[in-house]
Parts: sequence; structure tokens; C-alpha cells
Amino acid sequence: MQIRQIAHFIESIAPLSFQESYDNSGLIIGHPEDEISGILITLDITEEVIEEAINRKLNMVIAHHPIIFSGLKKLTGKNYIERCVAKAIKYDIAIYSAHTNLDGVFGGVNSKICEKLQLQNCRMLIPMQGFLKKLVTFVPSADAERVRTALFETGAGHIGNYDSCSFNQTGTGSFKGNELTNPYIGEKNKLHFEDETRIETIFPKHLQHTIIQALLKAHPYEEVAYDIYPLDNEFPLGGTGMIGELVEPMEEMTFLQNLKKTFNCPVVKYTRLLGKPIKTVAVCGGAGSSFLNKAIAQKADIFISGDFKYHQFFDAEQQIIIADIGHFESEQFTKEVFYELLTKKFPKFAVHLSENCTNPVNYLI
Repeated sequence: MQIRQIAHFIESIAPLSFQESYDNSGLIIGHPEDEISGILITLDITEEVIEEAINRKLNMVIAHHPIIFSGLKKLTGKNYIERCVAKAIKYDIAIYSAHTNLDGVFGGVNSKICEKLQLQNCRMLIPMQGFLKKLVTFVPSADAERVRTALFETGAGHIGNYDSCSFNQTGTGSFKGNELTNPYIGEKNKLHFEDETRIETIFPKHLQHTIIQALLKAHPYEEVAYDIYPLDNEFPLGGTGMIGELVEPMEEMTFLQNLKKTFNCPVVKYTRLLGKPIKTVAVCGGAGSSFLNKAIAQKADIFISGDFKYHQFFDAEQQIIIADIGHFESEQFTKEVFYELLTKKFPKFAVHLSENCTNPVNYLI
């Protein structure tokens, strides 16, 4: 197994284009063509995690949080980041991270939180916008099915829970090739009219190159006519946070106690109770305080995240309950996301969960 195979698979689930501008997801240390003997999965990269990989003879570490966010100018070992990077390089350990791109995809970090809370009807709290494009192409009607199939197999035509979505309209196309052409149908220097099908389908923009290559390969014409339009439609499979409903409404304190137990939280910080059952739950793994207004706008009864500052608790305005369970606690099950994806795709490859707890925060209870 090569690093590039693992990276390509993860990025097919959580594209790097999903990550925030400040992030540094992807392959951080290592060469894509390097062979890997086994993978260690962790939330954070620490010296103990690198040592664990060495001792277990695993030469790739996959983490949620990147070990490097900004540029390193020196490797003198003055802090844990430099020491981790130096040791990983010394022992030929590759480091890969999927951070905000895994936060922002359906089936990622927030989906796992919803699963642990047994929420149903889950959807993105803030769906992505400006992420979809429309492809329009014109194909001889006899070849339309083959071209459509090629586009669908490459990732076009997904709308919510539906796939293979397209619009098709028949019409007449015209063209005349010069002496340098070798037309699929028609003759050189002679105007030709052909029954064609106009195919329209949508795709996420990170797949544009792949989609166009599939189109050009499947299309019979020498010169393929196609248009690409940017769309303002929401992209329901990507975005920030998630929201869903409990199967049955739950009394507020009962829900908070269940939350504390489910996420093994030493403490849950929460705002004033509102005296009504909890039904709609909004979540955001990590530091999600800036999305509180979106949870309120979606009429969530409670918003679960981490890293709320003191004054931000006032922003609940008795419209919603804020439950701060901690940054680590909200993202701890991300390791399960990686493990489940990788072992399903590569069932015979060695994938291990780190035994180190990387939470830097301790609680005196």
C-alpha cells in the first residue's frame, strides 16, 4: 500500500477543497509513493503518539488536527511541534491530516456526533454555497446513454439522496469540419445536421477536472461542445455543523446528563434551562461558538460544541441552551470515523487506534 492510495481515498470522502483557508490538511510529512506498513489513528500528534507508532512499527500516522499550521523556520526541538516533526522524519513516519475538510463533510466529524446522540433527519447546519456547478453538453442521441453513464460514474448528478440526475432534451446540432478534421459523422467541408441530446447535470466543483476528462473520453466527437455554469444552490453534503432531531423529546437535565455520559465529559458547561423538552439538536465539533446564531435561526433547542468564551454564553438570550462539552470531548470520536472508513475500504490492511489520550486539558473535580 502506498501513501497516495490512502490519501486519495480520504480525499474522495473529505476533499481538500472543503478545508478552511487557515487549515493545513493533507499529507504533511512523507512522499506519496512511499510504501506504508500500517496506520496509527489519533486526534492529535504528540511526542507520545510518534513514539507509539515507532514501537508498534507503524510508519503512517493519520490525525484530525495538523501538527503544522504555519511555516516552520527551524527544527531545533524547542517545542513539541518541532520535536514531533524531527522524530517523524528521522524514523520515516508519514503524517497525514484531515481537519476542517472532515468537519465539513456529511459522514464526517459532526455526523459521528449525531450518531452518538442517536439523532435522526440529520442535515448540515450551514450548507455550503457556491460549491456546485452545472455541466451542459451536446451528444449524438445514439451515444447519449454512454456519455451520461460516464458522467454519473465519475460523480456527477448527485442531488441529496438521489443520484444519476440529469435533464435531457433532443434537438438538432450543426457543424462543418475543415480539411484538418476527421469527423465522427458527416464529411469534411460539408455542413452536417445531427440529431443530438442536450445533457444537463450538476457536480461539486472539486470534481471538475475529473468530470471533464470523463466527458472527453466518452464523447465520440473530435471537438466536444460543453458549457460549465457556477450555481448558487446549497450543497447539502458539505458545510458547517449539523442539526437533527431526537426520536422522542427529552427533558433538559436528562438530556444533559445523557450527553455527559455519552461523551465521557468531566464537566458540561451550559446556559440557563428553558423549561421545555429538547427535540431539535444542533452540533459542531471543536470550536463552534461563532455558529450559535445559525443554531438559533434553525430553531434548535440546544447547541452542543466547545470553546465558548464567558461572554458568549450570554448570547443564548434564553432562546436556546448552549452546552459546551470541550474541544477534545466533542471531537474524540473522529478516530472512529477514520477507522471505519479505512477498514471498510482496506479490510486487510493494518489500521490501529492510538492508545494515547491526547487531551491537553485536565480537570480537578
